[in-house]
Amino acid sequence: MLQISVPGWDNLHLAHLVLDVNGTLAHDGVLLPGVAERIERLRQDLTVHLLSADTHGRLDEVGQQLGLTGIRLRPGEPEPEQKAAYVRQLGPAAVVAIGNGANDVDMLREAVLGIVVLGSEGTAVEAFLVADVLAASIGDALDLLTNPKRLIATLRR
Repeated sequence: MLQISVPGWDNLHLAHLVLDVNGTLAHDGVLLPGVAERIERLRQDLTVHLLSADTHGRLDEVGQQLGLTGIRLRPGEPEPEQKAAYVRQLGPAAVVAIGNGANDVDMLREAVLGIVVLGSEGTAVEAFLVADVLAASIGDALDLLTNPKRLIATLRR
């Protein structure tokens, strides 16, 4: 568990990290540099979950590189609701979610801490508007969790 005390917020007691894959962890289905090492460090404190519509068909490969099993969203059902339901199932008060797209909006809103990433695929404006933090890259987003003082500096009120 990752415990972070942010002035002006309730104390965060994070147990789960829910990650979008394409556009967040991967570019065109290829895992971005430095992601595997950062996630490995975070797995000491958080249970990591990969959620994806698997646009590029490489979720299994990305999951294997991370030592995780990715969860493929059900085709034909609303992706935002599937991601939000997953967060609710884990208990939103213990979840930090990271994503970049329109289908991540409900997940980012549902989690106690939502981080939106500005990557090479861009960021959906609605995702940006509901997130608690905007990170310039997935590396920066994950580093906020491995170095919580950065997160505190950003979120304190």
